[in-house]
Amino acid sequence: MILLNQTDVTPACFILNGIPGLEDMHMWISFPFCSMYVVAIVGNCGLLYLIRYEDSLHRPMYYFLAMLSLTDLVMCSSTTPKDLCIFWFQLKEISFEECLVQMFFIHTFTGMESGVLMLMALDRYVAICYPLRYSTILTNPVIAKVGVATFLRAVFLIIPLVFFTKRLPYCRGNVIHHTYCDQLSVAKLSCGNIKINVIYGLMAAFLIGGFDILCITISYTMILRAVVSLSSAEARRKAFSTCTAHICAIVFSYSPAFFCFFFNRFGSHTIPSSCHIIVANIYLLLPPTMNPIVYGVKTKQIRDCVLGILSGSKNTKSYVTYLSGKR
Repeated sequence: MILLNQTDVTPACFILNGIPGLEDMHMWISFPFCSMYVVAIVGNCGLLYLIRYEDSLHRPMYYFLAMLSLTDLVMCSSTTPKDLCIFWFQLKEISFEECLVQMFFIHTFTGMESGVLMLMALDRYVAICYPLRYSTILTNPVIAKVGVATFLRAVFLIIPLVFFTKRLPYCRGNVIHHTYCDQLSVAKLSCGNIKINVIYGLMAAFLIGGFDILCITISYTMILRAVVSLSSAEARRKAFSTCTAHICAIVFSYSPAFFCFFFNRFGSHTIPSSCHIIVANIYLLLPPTMNPIVYGVKTKQIRDCVLGILSGSKNTKSYVTYLSGKR
């Protein structure tokens, strides 16, 4: 009897309704989404290629950038292909299990994104405040350990959230007014008590986002103190210029994240849901799209590697070795 009841309240599939109120514009909306996704895939794969095969990029800063690129690839690929299927082919169905898997990947890798940005802030702090000890503090084993710890933190904090969503009874239909399986959007279809989902979701957000923002703020406070204490204006400019790409990445990631967070908690009755859904998708697409561009433009070593490859230069040892091995 218990099994029958569980079957009755667990839908076989959900219907992702896309962007409510803008159904007639789905085709037009799909073009910028698709363009951003293509740029994100090409840009992040290109960064990973450069970091893998260019000896000059085998440094802690670029290893953290590789983590960010991998995270961005998974984050945008968790939602955008399904978004495009909805916009182009009206393939709106998603099974209950697939919905939970998508939810896990979205929330885990947005948490991972925040964690990697925090690690990159600590990397800039060590590079500017302790330049002589930089290579001894951030060794390859240390980078690997903090990377794994950041990933496991996100995984272990998100797994209970998925479990709490899975256990809910769903008797308010199976239409999700969203383009992907956001935790709150799914939970709102339940006729059970979702208080634990809301409380735990807030707790996980503060444990991940709140802790990371605090670490980033402290790191940049210490960086500013160190930069201001430099006697030369040119030295101050050069020191702080190494942080500009990371600051841009923080802005691209946290700005839409804050909008989504405050909308879910406080603005659901004043802001159109279509606006929230578009920003929620931008939140998952904007950082993967812009991070490779910003780092490619602002980071001299990456810019030189790209220009060397585009101009046919084969001066770097690793690039020549790679090409020789492919022949």
